[in-house]
Amino acid sequence: MSPDRPVGDLFRRFRERLSTGPEDRGAAERENGSRATAAGPGVGRTDAGSRDARLAPHPPRDAAPRRRRGGKGGGEQLNVPPAEFTSYYGRPVLKPPVWRWDIAAYLFTGGLAAGSSLLAAGGQLTGRPALRRAGRVTALAAVGASTYFLVHDLGRPSRFHHMLRVAKVTSPMSVGTWILSVFGPAAGLAAIAEAAPLLPERGVLGLGRRLLPPAGHTAGVVAAVTAPALATYTGVLLADTAVPSWHEAYPELPAIFAGSALASGAGVGLVAAPCAQAGPARRLAVAGAAMELWGSHRVENRLGLLSEPYTQGTPGKLLRAGRALTAAGVVGALVGRRSRVLSALSGGALIAASVCTRFGIFHGGVASARDPRYTVVPQRERADRRAADQV
Repeated sequence: MSPDRPVGDLFRRFRERLSTGPEDRGAAERENGSRATAAGPGVGRTDAGSRDARLAPHPPRDAAPRRRRGGKGGGEQLNVPPAEFTSYYGRPVLKPPVWRWDIAAYLFTGGLAAGSSLLAAGGQLTGRPALRRAGRVTALAAVGASTYFLVHDLGRPSRFHHMLRVAKVTSPMSVGTWILSVFGPAAGLAAIAEAAPLLPERGVLGLGRRLLPPAGHTAGVVAAVTAPALATYTGVLLADTAVPSWHEAYPELPAIFAGSALASGAGVGLVAAPCAQAGPARRLAVAGAAMELWGSHRVENRLGLLSEPYTQGTPGKLLRAGRALTAAGVVGALVGRRSRVLSALSGGALIAASVCTRFGIFHGGVASARDPRYTVVPQRERADRRAADQV
């Protein structure tokens, strides 16, 4: 390569800068400056300056921002504006849940079964046969539907059986499978015991008529003891996922699901039992509504950006409808103590409120997983807070 050519001259200067020390580089620069002056104004100086500028090292990316000269306080600070987040080809950061409507229905029927069994236990302990009967029959029907929805989502019934081969305390799904396995037979035996008066008094069936009532009482107590775990484990299951609006609401979801279960069970009692026996159902409705409304208010206001999926679109409409129906159901249950029609309407409102709440929470979490903003922005905020704490 000829040194007279511009590229060769540039390479030669670069090699000299690497091989010489600071003093030699200063002398070379003075020599080059004198040559450019001798050659005439505007000749050579611009060429050398541009080459030296291209050879000058760039500041590191994490260097502090420079300030312009002049002006008060050292001049204006040159900051690079923060980059706005865009997803990779518009795709979500998280894979949205593959669960469909049957899992939302599974959440509702599981809570209804738990609340109905608690209602039946209250009727059993206080001597209210109509309340006990309605709770036991509804609990069996609801847990049967819940099992169907779960197996339908799994795809094959054998998968539910395979989950019983292990018991993993740290897995909400494994714990929930065992809860269903204990609750289901107990609720079934308690409901079958309600048919004992229909059996003949003599023979083998007569023996069943005498043995079923005490067995049903024991099974009803077992189902009622298992009911709180059945009502809340689904909330723990959702919060254990990476879905942003579910995971961040881990303190509220179990409370929301417990309150929704109690309110739906109370609704069954208000619909099926006469007013004289519906006292425990009214008290259950007040307790469940308080928990549900408190939890719904928290998830819509405490989570910051992650509260948006619960207030917008379909989830927002469902949760607002759930709150309105819950309030109407509680007011109707308290006002209509002597009105059979008003009590039944209040019970239907509480059951519908539970449906809206469960589906609203479900769709809110799915919406948060589909939008990358709900994943990345909270992560950046947490990283900034950790950096600020370390400083």
